[in-house]
Amino acid sequence: MALGPRLDLRQSQSLVMTPQLQQAIRLLALSNLEIDSFIAEELERNPLLDSGGGDEEAHSEPAEPDLPLSESEEPATIDILVQSGDAGQDAPLDIDYDSEDFHQDSAADSLRGLDGGLGMDGVGTGGGEALDFDGFESEGVSLHEHLLGQAGACLSDADMMIARQIIEQIEETGYFAGSLLEIAHRLGAPLHDVERVLGVIQRLDPPGVAARSLAECLALQAKEADRYDPAMARMIDNLDYLARGNLSALKRICGVDDEDLADMIRELRAYDPKPGCKFSHGDRVDAVVPDVFVARRGNAWAIELNSATLPKLLVNRSYYTELSSGPQDKASKAWLSDCLASANWLLKALDQRARTIIKVSTEIVKQQDGFFRNGVAHLRPLTLRTVAEAIGMHESTVSRVTSNKYLSCDRGLFELKYFFTSGIQSSEGGDAVSAEAVKSHIKALIAAESPTAILSDDQLVDLLRAKGFDIARRTVAKYREAIGLGSSVQRRRQKAIGSRAA
Repeated sequence: MALGPRLDLRQSQSLVMTPQLQQAIRLLALSNLEIDSFIAEELERNPLLDSGGGDEEAHSEPAEPDLPLSESEEPATIDILVQSGDAGQDAPLDIDYDSEDFHQDSAADSLRGLDGGLGMDGVGTGGGEALDFDGFESEGVSLHEHLLGQAGACLSDADMMIARQIIEQIEETGYFAGSLLEIAHRLGAPLHDVERVLGVIQRLDPPGVAARSLAECLALQAKEADRYDPAMARMIDNLDYLARGNLSALKRICGVDDEDLADMIRELRAYDPKPGCKFSHGDRVDAVVPDVFVARRGNAWAIELNSATLPKLLVNRSYYTELSSGPQDKASKAWLSDCLASANWLLKALDQRARTIIKVSTEIVKQQDGFFRNGVAHLRPLTLRTVAEAIGMHESTVSRVTSNKYLSCDRGLFELKYFFTSGIQSSEGGDAVSAEAVKSHIKALIAAESPTAILSDDQLVDLLRAKGFDIARRTVAKYREAIGLGSSVQRRRQKAIGSRAA
């Protein structure tokens, strides 16, 4: 049989994603603030879109009904009140195809909301004055600018060339991460001059800046406070003994008694190990804005979208009529039709996105009713599949809805992914409990332990089993480390140091 090129015609079926479908999928994963940026681009591109208001409002179509939107389904276990608006006929957006990748539920185990270490006081929906997030922004002066301004007042022009090279290599925490020898070679300057300029920078504000190690940072601050005596110098040179809680060795090395050692430890604790962090780093940190509000209404829950961050879009019909009635060539007419179709599809996609978020959030509140009523100890195991099956959607759709979305309730501000956690089987054969609930119990047990009776991981296992949690020792150790708590040996030494320094 001869080999050679040939042409064949074949028919096959394949899934093709239209640009409109791709846009709907992309919108579903965006937060409300990201939607604002997307809408701003569309307003510049499409002349038939209007941001709302104005003289054309009477001749335009609203982009979305006034939110909060209504959820028509009757809850199965608890009462959910979703304040009603104009309920449309469009079903919530669901993109269902098996080959898609989506977030694994276990990834949510490491997320603990904003309360994991900061307390449970979050952004609630109750009365009172709201938090002023703008007040958390820094003044905008970076550490580098602060140091350059001080160095320029005390160094010559030649030394300032060296100082700029050093300051550029100071990290955000305030530590110098570069090489003095490399700077000397780059500038063709003597090494002793570079070392001298570094010494000048280390005497600038804030104290401890431009240090090359933690010990040097603490030593610079001790010198600034006029507390760098020989005993303090020896303690700073042997910080590893302090970290391990070996106070007897420290007393012998420093040549001090218990009272002097406790005073030196208090002094060290007053120093800042990261002196540069008090300055801004040139990057604005945006505050987290909730996408969904959950508020208690008697024995039910009211769920609504954050309408303050939702876009208000209109299709300017009067402008479309004006343009279409004028003289047009074939290309202009096609372009105008494309703009109208794109605007209509965008409004529909935004409306479906809002309804889908409400539907998923409502089911999450149903499933985690115990958490909203009684706290994290009552958080249940929950997977994407459980929510998807309950609301008749695909898991990938639920994954997109819960990505980059935040829920605000009277217990704080939480990412929607926070409510999806793995489960721990009950020792009494009952329902499984959430891993976050187990972590909460571990944290409470360790917080209540006596300094003279530190709980080991084996003791924690026994106490948790008494509470009905069937959990292995290695799992207790993993959860304890995940919430930032040390071993029993580390906690015993830390509490011993704290009691002596108190």
